[in-house]
Amino acid sequence: MKTKHFAQLVALSALWGASFMLIRLASPVLGPNVLAALRIATATATLAVLMHTMHHNWPRGHWRELALIGLLSVALPFSLFAWAALHLPAGYSALLNSTAVVFGMFASAWLKEDTLTVRKILGCVCGFGGVALIVGLGPVEPSLRVVLAALGCIAASACYGISTPLMKRALSRMKPLQIAAGLHAVSLVMLLPGAAWSWPAAHFTPVALMAVLIMGVLTSGIAYWLHIRILAHVTPVAAMSPTFMIPVFGVTWGHVFLGEPLSAGIFVGGALVLMASALITGFNPWQKWWDTANAKS
Repeated sequence: MKTKHFAQLVALSALWGASFMLIRLASPVLGPNVLAALRIATATATLAVLMHTMHHNWPRGHWRELALIGLLSVALPFSLFAWAALHLPAGYSALLNSTAVVFGMFASAWLKEDTLTVRKILGCVCGFGGVALIVGLGPVEPSLRVVLAALGCIAASACYGISTPLMKRALSRMKPLQIAAGLHAVSLVMLLPGAAWSWPAAHFTPVALMAVLIMGVLTSGIAYWLHIRILAHVTPVAAMSPTFMIPVFGVTWGHVFLGEPLSAGIFVGGALVLMASALITGFNPWQKWWDTANAKS
């Protein structure tokens, strides 16, 4: 993997990590259904402006394919994680979310978009260990709702994992911006009924609306476009590696902007997560130097 693509993946993780802080600000007053719909609506509007500016046509002939990808990558995960958050601490959701890489690894191998290797499996192990240290899991009293919430998180992660190789295939027929805009548009249609049902209970405070604006424009619209652009140059599993790094930035932004305490495991966990990402993506910052040295010798 090229250094610029790895740097882009880290930047993408920083954007998605910030969404955890913003969700904590907006969700209690807007409610998860309204928040999800407004976020996707803002992202759709942002991507529509980019489509117009760059003179891209809407991929109307691929709406069935985009509906499937949108269902798996946006509509279902948003709904499942929102419901799970009512019964499961955020740390557990973050850890379970990282299982998306595993689902993506096996889905990519099954669809022949990537290959399973010992290095990638070892990277997943390091990633899980790092995320567990970062989120600082505490005791949770087991109950049927907790179990169902955990299964909901795993199902959402599976959706993410399965959708990534499908997105990779879609790149042979559509441009990254067309995919990002199209799947957000169809996902918005899917989320509208739930948002309409919850709309009367929502409180549209300035802070919540500003959080939605930032999430819609940056962490959903632009970040999703960046993710698909990177996917055009790397394997699906490599493109999913930011999933491990997201909790690092989520905890960091919470400390910087909300004054939340840092856990003792963030430094060791962060190092493990970076190692996991390097193993999964195959990124080696010394590879160019090594190749040059061998060529001279």
